[in-house]
Amino acid sequence: MTRGIGIAGVVLAAWVLLAVTGPGAGLEPDCIALADILAAPGAEALLGRDDLGRDMVARVVVGARISLLVAVGVVAATALVGITIGMVAGWFGGMIDLLCMCVVEVFQAFPGLLLAIAFAAVLGPGLDNVVLALAIGGWIGFARLARAQTLALKSREHVAAAIGLGISTSVILVRHILPLLVAPLLVEATFALGAAIVGEAGLSFLGLGVPPPTASWGTMIRDGVAYMLVAPHMVIAPGVALVAVVLAVNVLGDRLRDRLDPRSAGH
Repeated sequence: MTRGIGIAGVVLAAWVLLAVTGPGAGLEPDCIALADILAAPGAEALLGRDDLGRDMVARVVVGARISLLVAVGVVAATALVGITIGMVAGWFGGMIDLLCMCVVEVFQAFPGLLLAIAFAAVLGPGLDNVVLALAIGGWIGFARLARAQTLALKSREHVAAAIGLGISTSVILVRHILPLLVAPLLVEATFALGAAIVGEAGLSFLGLGVPPPTASWGTMIRDGVAYMLVAPHMVIAPGVALVAVVLAVNVLGDRLRDRLDPRSAGH
């Protein structure tokens, strides 16, 4: 288990490092070299070149940046919306809770990726639109979790004392309820991060992600499918990067859940 966490940490650290420092490393992901079309991995191009002779290393690095930006943007937006709705529903209860849960059930009736595809098709390609499309239905998990935790916590003695002192509802939610939600919400955010990475790759594979020539792992895999027999590195390079990052995020999420939830550690 410890070794798995260490490997996952190294993979995630490398992903973030490439995403942050890659654009300033002098890479040329859009430089076309017709003489090197579909060149195999070698000394000049460690991961080979694509169907336009572009360096796969540079494009994988740029793809890491796109996936990080989308993942962080989606998780931040969904967490903000979902936690707010869940805490309000759990605190006030009654008709407000009923209306909020009805909205949650409506969104939950549609598969998340299909909902993202529909909105991405309407909004059009683009980084901001990808984040918005994935965030449309991604807040449900945060909302349900925040509501359940708020329902359990609002009867605590320190919350009752704050109410008795006349402290406003907003202050109670932010200072007395929200800090106790950090642990389960952190686990939820970790898994949401992996789902956002896969979602961005899926939208890009379908042509609904960032527009070309900007590199995205999903776009790179789509472009490489046509050349699988003659240049398999076009699919292997972004595919391995995508699988490694998502697997590392999920391993980290599992470990966090075991550490923060004693009940799951014994199973």
